[in-house]
Amino acid sequence: MTFNFDLAVKREHTNSVKFDGRLQYFGTADVSPLWVADMDFAVPDCITQALQQRLNHPVFGYSLYPESLYQATIDWFARRHGWHIERDWILMAPGVVPSLFAAVLAFTKEGEGVIVQSPVYFPFFSAVTTNHRTLINNQLREVDGRYEIDFDHLEECAKQGARLLMLCTPHNPVGRVWSVEELTKVLAIARRYDLTILSDDIHCDLVYPDNNHTMLGRLAQPGDKIVTTIAPNKTFNIPGLGLSALVIPDKSQRDAMRLAFEKLHVGNHNPFSIVAYEAAYRGGDVWLDALMKYLTITRDFVAGFIAQEIPQIKLVKPEATYLLWLDCRELGLSDAALRDFFIRECKLGLSPGIVFGDGGSGFMRMNIGTRLGLIKEALNSMRIHIK
Repeated sequence: MTFNFDLAVKREHTNSVKFDGRLQYFGTADVSPLWVADMDFAVPDCITQALQQRLNHPVFGYSLYPESLYQATIDWFARRHGWHIERDWILMAPGVVPSLFAAVLAFTKEGEGVIVQSPVYFPFFSAVTTNHRTLINNQLREVDGRYEIDFDHLEECAKQGARLLMLCTPHNPVGRVWSVEELTKVLAIARRYDLTILSDDIHCDLVYPDNNHTMLGRLAQPGDKIVTTIAPNKTFNIPGLGLSALVIPDKSQRDAMRLAFEKLHVGNHNPFSIVAYEAAYRGGDVWLDALMKYLTITRDFVAGFIAQEIPQIKLVKPEATYLLWLDCRELGLSDAALRDFFIRECKLGLSPGIVFGDGGSGFMRMNIGTRLGLIKEALNSMRIHIK
């Protein structure tokens, strides 16, 4: 099977946040949108065919989660990640971001501490602050252009009475794939201080060659408190459908999460989300393998181009995700001026690093989940305008 990832898919006028939201977000529609984390590639045929088959039935009523949905999840993670999930561990959820908020409600009380590791995906912050919990920042350390966890500081954070650690793995936006050694250290600290870990693994399938992602749950021992978020949404470019799952071995923690969702009265029994989710995990392997080859070519091209043509910018080369973390500090611009420079001069819509919290100042996040030709145009625009 072959897949044409160079095909231009017109996304304007589809109510796309990434394309139709440019005017609102950037103040102009005249930018190449390389920001919000969805891709411009057509989804695998197995998904569209399953959705078309469901559309042939003219009634779209309230729906149940079929057992085949759970089995597709179990099979995928056994096949792709060597992680053997039991059926009872799985709790379907209305999305990863709602799961972050629900976990804060389920495992902490008002005023209690929640650890995040900035720079990180910004809903990690709002899940804590909007629920009136205490945000404790275990900021990642940048060492020779690569990010590491500051374990001594993480232990100090845990000592402050934190109840929950929200771990992003692989990490968005810095692109790290945490090693088994690093994850083992995280678990050891969690055990010492009775921390629950919310492990956000939504990017777990988008890992580049020479890197191996380990699901934190694979390393768990009896008594560990781990809630893992999983979804095919980023992997197969269906984030608008929203459905995700939580893997929670501990029954009391499963019940706590279920109760948090019930209190919020949120769910996602959308018949199309269910169909797409299952189809992706059942038939998406070959497409995903081809996608990662294409993204690897794009990532490596960007790395070489920036090193040779735009040395003022340093690329934090990702080990996973289709998101690049660009170090623009040598340009000497404030965060507001940096964002404005890319919009007005380069005609590029990127995500300002500062929105990802401490450590993000002077950085920009760039989405390469699109045609390589479009990425080349973006890089040439940078080269021309960065002196």
